[in-house]
Amino acid sequence: MALTTEQLPVLRAAIDAATDPAFVEARTNGQNTLMADWFNAASVPAFIVWKTKVSQDEIMQNGFDWVRVDNLSVGKARIWEWLFDNAEAAINPSKMNVRLGIDEVWKGTQSDLNVRAAVYAHCKRPATRGERLFATGAGSTETPGDLVYVGAIRDTDVGNAMQLEP
Repeated sequence: MALTTEQLPVLRAAIDAATDPAFVEARTNGQNTLMADWFNAASVPAFIVWKTKVSQDEIMQNGFDWVRVDNLSVGKARIWEWLFDNAEAAINPSKMNVRLGIDEVWKGTQSDLNVRAAVYAHCKRPATRGERLFATGAGSTETPGDLVYVGAIRDTDVGNAMQLEP
């Protein structure tokens, strides 16, 4: 996905402000692909964000405590099923209502709270440097940020940003 015209000046400012020696060399030599690759590396320090898509399999096939599902009330079990009742069998934990659904299902006993923590572990990831430019929020493991732009910065994005007045 290409950056919007509103996002390009933000990228241009980040290009101009970067001081990493490898990035400065790439900028000096007009190597847009190398600059894009730099923006697509993990943000340092890490900026943790909510994922926008997590499959049911990713959550339930990786150390999930299946015993806890059997102990859910009918209402909680229904919520858990409905969260994934879509064509992709996935949730978007970046949406507050999805997180509220997870919180509603996995509350009460310490065992349920442990399942909630395990579910949330699958729902977070580090942002790239490029995504971090447009992300909002605290960006910590305890309070992940929200992504405004998801995906890779392309060499054409860098080229378009470089054409803007600094």
